[in-house]
Amino acid sequence: MSHSELTRLEILQRIEDRRLSQAQAATMLGLTDRQMRRLVQRYRSQGPEGLVSKKRGMRGNHRRPESFRDHILAIVRERYADFGPTLAREKLFERHGLVVPCETLRGWMKEAGIWLPRAARRLPVQQPRARRLYFGELIQIDGSEHHWFEDRGPYCTVLTYVDDATSRLQLLRFVEGESTFDYMEATKLYIERYGKPVAFYSDKHTVFRVNKRSAVGGNGMTQYGRALHELGIEIMCANTPAAKGRVERAHGTLQDRLVKEMRLEGISSMSDANAWIDGFVEGYNMRFSKPPAVPVNAHRPVMDFEDLDLIFTWQEARTLSASLTLQYDKVLYLVDPSPENQRLAGKRVNVIDYPDGRIAIRYEGRDLAYREFDKLTHVHQGEVVPNKRLGAMLKMVSNFRDEKRSLKGPTRRYPAPARLS
Repeated sequence: MSHSELTRLEILQRIEDRRLSQAQAATMLGLTDRQMRRLVQRYRSQGPEGLVSKKRGMRGNHRRPESFRDHILAIVRERYADFGPTLAREKLFERHGLVVPCETLRGWMKEAGIWLPRAARRLPVQQPRARRLYFGELIQIDGSEHHWFEDRGPYCTVLTYVDDATSRLQLLRFVEGESTFDYMEATKLYIERYGKPVAFYSDKHTVFRVNKRSAVGGNGMTQYGRALHELGIEIMCANTPAAKGRVERAHGTLQDRLVKEMRLEGISSMSDANAWIDGFVEGYNMRFSKPPAVPVNAHRPVMDFEDLDLIFTWQEARTLSASLTLQYDKVLYLVDPSPENQRLAGKRVNVIDYPDGRIAIRYEGRDLAYREFDKLTHVHQGEVVPNKRLGAMLKMVSNFRDEKRSLKGPTRRYPAPARLS
């Protein structure tokens, strides 16, 4: 019996005990006198069972047929299995002309096991991983976009290098965005200070990993990965943020402490922050770092033949045409047609793009003299820009357009006709 039916049973029992009149009971239950008399008669003839609703267990008057329910679920399973109830309902109406209330569809999908509410979804288990034994064995790297200078300076990114064995902050660098050149410059500075670690551990950012499955050209290695390969450093990518939790937790601490420290110091630019940050890192490590399990430094020194300035560049191979020309970054380069260079027609040369904008064309370790024929544009039309570089790219495009407008002058092609007085 329901709660309301139990309440009626109690009142009817009081009527039978002559402690309550039928008129008083009708008022308490909100029934008319006639309804109350019929209810008393049913109770006296059938007992408490007479108070149970006769519709219980029967099919509702507005319930959809089972065939209609099965038809809807068949469509959802076939085409909208990963849709939520709200979106699935919209698509059923737009594409199939079927009208189903959202909550009805939600119940059907829940009963059929197609959809689960958020509270019932089982989250993946993230078990803890032991620290590495040696200092420099694994360095976690990541970037964090944040209002590091609050409203005093630009919105920028901090590149963070954290040692897995000790949780030490190895390096912090303020940059505009997570670009390949920014990571190259920061990693070069890291290696100059500490040496070469065994491996870097990062997320699946396009700087570290070729994410496009349909990519068929090249060797499947990014420019940053190529530079680390030349130095004998392995790059590994994590599947989840929790897998590289030391650098993620460091970002949470930095977004609190570092922001306030720079506010107290009055720092409001990336250049000032990069000049000051080493002192903050030293104090941070004294407070939060741990000693390694094995007191061994796994960093390796840079060999004499490893030129970091050359390794940390953007390098692409090009084929010289019969006229000793090649195109790179929408610029046509003409190699000096000296007798020594004329035999290089059809040969593969290496175009080296330095972070400061210098371009070198090299063949078997020899730099070739060249000149630019025509610079088409500074902007890469249709370039795929990762979301972490979007802010810096939009700023570059905006500056370029402003520069073009200042050089272009009046936009009218022909002089305006004189007005008749």
